[in-house]
Amino acid sequence: MKASEIRELNIGELKQQELDMSEELFNLRFQLATSQLENKMLVPQLKKDLARVKTIIREKQK
Repeated sequence: MKASEIRELNIGELKQQELDMSEELFNLRFQLATSQLENKMLVPQLKKDLARVKTIIREKQK
């Protein structure tokens, strides 16, 4: 997800996106630990997207 797409969302939507991404990251890490994850590059990509969302939430709160 691009930062420009994320910036278009309001804070409520961003917080929901953050919760969804956190839950998905947990599930992916669990699959990675049990060797069920086929595409291991999903974890770092999701971590970067989650960081983008958190950064933009922080920017909007200021």
